[in-house]
Amino acid sequence: MPTTVFVVGSLNADQLLEVPAFPAAGETVLASDVLITAGGKGGNQAVAASRAGAAVTMIGALGDDAHGRLVRRALTESGVDTGWVVTADGTHTGTAVVAVEAGGENRIIVASGANARLTRQDVESGLAGAAPGDLVLLQLETPVEVVAHAARFAKERGATVVLNAAPAPADTGCLTTDIDLLVVNEVEMRAVAGLAGADEGGDGRDVAGTVLTTSRALDCVVVCTTGADGAYVNVGDRVIHIPAVQVTAVDTTAAGDTYTGYLAAALARGESDLPAALATASAAAAVTVTRRGAMASIPYAAEIGEVRAIPDTDSTTSDTDTADITELTTKG
Repeated sequence: MPTTVFVVGSLNADQLLEVPAFPAAGETVLASDVLITAGGKGGNQAVAASRAGAAVTMIGALGDDAHGRLVRRALTESGVDTGWVVTADGTHTGTAVVAVEAGGENRIIVASGANARLTRQDVESGLAGAAPGDLVLLQLETPVEVVAHAARFAKERGATVVLNAAPAPADTGCLTTDIDLLVVNEVEMRAVAGLAGADEGGDGRDVAGTVLTTSRALDCVVVCTTGADGAYVNVGDRVIHIPAVQVTAVDTTAAGDTYTGYLAAALARGESDLPAALATASAAAAVTVTRRGAMASIPYAAEIGEVRAIPDTDSTTSDTDTADITELTTKG
């Protein structure tokens, strides 16, 4: 039976502003251009997983407005099933204002809107068909209690649970024992490590150590992305470094979501080599940052080509030789 990636998460209309530099406090800068496009971490990751070849079902909430229709259309055009995307009354579609400076870095402010109206019942309805072999992908732009409920509901049905702990969590509400794989960047890693009582990291070696201690504290596999320096992942007591694919960035807005969506697609189709799956995710994210926008910048699998990061198997902390992502499905 074909497996499905269920994405429970946020859906936004992104207002992208190109600026020469970010304004200081009290300063006004003029944007050279503005682009309104579909986005939101949940939506971006759903589109990435779909364009990577997975069957994807989106569970989320939109307002009854033009932005909501824009986002729903963008999901549908990318092959995402939107049958469980509800329309919330009396509120607007989630909105993100994204300022992008000349070097491609961004600053993002989000108004949750309909995302804050997603309920446990919405999640249960959307995940009712989840089964062993399926994957449920979560983020933290919807209510934390709903995220935790989705993780528990998914595990009860035998699905693999992946949490992208973004934005960085403020409390332990989302850090449940139902998580099989945690995906974070360095800022989020420090927040999670602090909440979990694990050591914090700084340079590459410390990040590797923090990945391992956080994995032990939460009893899950941990992937930490570090931008241009690549990513770290633990497989058992071994930590592997996957270098980033080097490109000239134009807009980094959807890079992390592309990475996570491509990784989810690899897990769902049963790829057995986790570092290789992460290298493919890195290559997809590298294409994303060379384009402007959120969903619009996410590549299809055929666009990635043969460019791959080579996992650095020398940067390990034990002599374990296996790096099998099927270990994720044996927990619980």
